[in-house]
Amino acid sequence: MAMRLASALTAIVAFAAMSTGSWACERSGGTQFPLRIESGRNYPVDRNGRPFFMHGDSSWSLIGDLTDEEAVLYLEDRKARGFNTILANLLEHRFSRKAPANAYGERPFADGGNFVVPNEAYFAHADRILQKACDLGFLVLLVPAYLGYGGGGEGWYQEMAVAGATRLEAYGRFVGRRYRHFDNIMWVNGGDYNPARKDLVSALARGIMEEDPDALSTVHGAPETAPLDFWGHQPWLSVNNVYTDGPVYAAAAREYDAGRGMPFFLIESAYEFEHGADQYRVRVQAYQAILSGAFGHLYGNNPIWHFGGPGLWPVDMTWQKALDTPGARSMQILHDYFSSIRWWQLEPDTGNDLLVGGQGGYHARTLSARTTDRSLALVYLTAGRGITLDLARLAGPRISARWIDPSTGGSATVAGSPFAADVRYFVPPKSDHVDWLLELRSSPVQSQ
Repeated sequence: MAMRLASALTAIVAFAAMSTGSWACERSGGTQFPLRIESGRNYPVDRNGRPFFMHGDSSWSLIGDLTDEEAVLYLEDRKARGFNTILANLLEHRFSRKAPANAYGERPFADGGNFVVPNEAYFAHADRILQKACDLGFLVLLVPAYLGYGGGGEGWYQEMAVAGATRLEAYGRFVGRRYRHFDNIMWVNGGDYNPARKDLVSALARGIMEEDPDALSTVHGAPETAPLDFWGHQPWLSVNNVYTDGPVYAAAAREYDAGRGMPFFLIESAYEFEHGADQYRVRVQAYQAILSGAFGHLYGNNPIWHFGGPGLWPVDMTWQKALDTPGARSMQILHDYFSSIRWWQLEPDTGNDLLVGGQGGYHARTLSARTTDRSLALVYLTAGRGITLDLARLAGPRISARWIDPSTGGSATVAGSPFAADVRYFVPPKSDHVDWLLELRSSPVQSQ
């Protein structure tokens, strides 16, 4: 017992001595971090009270696999394409070329035990990448210790169990202290697993919170499990999310309808070029999440999430070439559109009183939402088939309508627009894809 206490004390002293915390974000324009959660809002706001729309890219192995120069290339590309959020492991266990070492061969911990003595060279490399992300205005969803699917060899869960809760809390204080001056970090605990020992994750999260109490935090759990379902209202849990391989709208609708007072986003579904997912599938996931009440989403791409490291699915392109895939281009169009509207005022049409016919089902469910003042409504059609809308559910007296192509961003006024506020059937244009976005806006009466 005395030896374990002495070892824990050694870890705490080592972490405290190495916690520099000297990095700061300097930028102008765009989101002004930090983000905060306000009661009664289903989205975060920035320092100036502006709603934050999460438009993210999953780059799990960014810190573990890329050199400084490669990381700059990746981050600048994603910034130019409208992404404002990235997800990354602080420690990589399997999915990088030199795991658990980084691209320079530096391991996160000195020999003699994990989560005991951090290697300054490893964390200095992480510092530089996080500083670049901060300078570019990204929100960073940072995973301090990824557990791994099923608690197996993909992640750190087994090493965490050996280290124990006391060492993990000390490690949490180390990273919390080191990165608390990055006001653009949201901590992501867990990782593809609902752990048998919750105390390990809680200790790590508690340590981070002690040093970085104002940072937001969420959990990446097992698929089909929202953080609030498994963890409940923990002191360190401030943001909920959806992780599903099934229809996104169904999982998102459950969280929206539950009304548990915690904003949520889509943290993961199918990645482009995995599970047969193409640009259509990733578009459906993103639009369904947003129109079901999520304040944003994360897009994923194979091989970008693991870069040059080993993945789970075959790849036929480099990560550099994958930066410009059809799915990535579709995501830029999504970002540009939602940035142009009052997305934070959208409310899901859960009762289908606007969308009265043609909803469809499973992954191809058509969804609708409208702003609180009913002056703007969106319908995302997924199957190329017609829908029936009750336009009387909008503010009126007449309704202007236009089709928006989610694959190109092009738009065209619907023939006959503006319409009287009555029940009307809409058929999407014919094209090489089946999904379309229909925008409906209240149109004033024209003077004679």
